Amino acid sequence: MQRWPAVPLLALVACSQGEAQPQANDGAQRIECAQGEGGQFGPDCLVERVAGEEGPEFVVRHPNGAFRRFRIALDRKSMIAIDGADEAVSSLRGDPPIMEVAVGPDRYRFPADLDAQP
Repeated sequence: MQRWPAVPLLALVACSQGEAQPQANDGAQRIECAQGEGGQFGPDCLVERVAGEEGPEFVVRHPNGAFRRFRIALDRKSMIAIDGADEAVSSLRGDPPIMEVAVGPDRYRFPADLDAQP
């Protein structure tokens, strides 16, 4: 009994699991982010504005292809994570003001006027 025909099929299935994450659109803005527990902030993420059902949404793309989506809260003092199970914890700090947002072990620094930018 020969089992060789199954090997190429298994290799094909392994290669086709998941598609590559698309990169940010032209005009995406670079922001500082820190990924994972103990990660250091660096200008490694891109954020782009997209139309959402409840107004503008912001897609943050990590260098590894992962992404998160956010919306500015109605009180304009925080960001809301609109995907995943973790809630966003926001704080406004600095001059000029920066909105620092933590979701799980990841952290992001958004310009406070992010929604005013084209």
